[in-house]
Amino acid sequence: MNSTEEQYNGQRNDLFTPGDFDRGRPRWIEICWYFVKVWFFLSPWPWPNSLKRRLLILFGAKVGLRPNIRPRISIHFPWKLTMGDYCWLGDSCEILNLEQVTLEDHVAIAHEVYLATGSHNIRSRTMAYANKPITIKRGTWVASRAFIGPGVTIGENCVVGAGALVVKSVPNDSIVLSAPAQVVGRREITDP
Repeated sequence: MNSTEEQYNGQRNDLFTPGDFDRGRPRWIEICWYFVKVWFFLSPWPWPNSLKRRLLILFGAKVGLRPNIRPRISIHFPWKLTMGDYCWLGDSCEILNLEQVTLEDHVAIAHEVYLATGSHNIRSRTMAYANKPITIKRGTWVASRAFIGPGVTIGENCVVGAGALVVKSVPNDSIVLSAPAQVVGRREITDP
């Protein structure tokens, strides 16, 4: 046993072998999607929404009427995405949808929002996946730079404030805010 193994007493906690995971499509489709994503979705060019909608549907997404899909959007697996009618995806959104992400009708996801269905079991030596779907219900607005974690359902007509960290489900008609910044002391300059 080398010194690193002795340091861990033979018990390593960094063996990333997460086990079974259904990617949902063959690897070659995933590779094709990657090129389409880079060219049409991660691009700063304002490609027409109708084109982006057709491309998402071609790769297995369910997309309703008249989506507004801004530039620089990252969608991991389109075949695990459902968008209702009149949904908005703001610039630079990240959708890490290792499991299903469902956006019902009239959902607005603002700029730089991160939706993450992927996670790991922190008690697992192999970092086993702990992925869970996300659902955002009708009429909800998620403001800029919010994070929505695995297993979260956000009810109808909610507002999730800018920078909010949402890791538990939210009932209908809620306003969700993260704790605002607080002054915790005074800066005193002592050198001339």
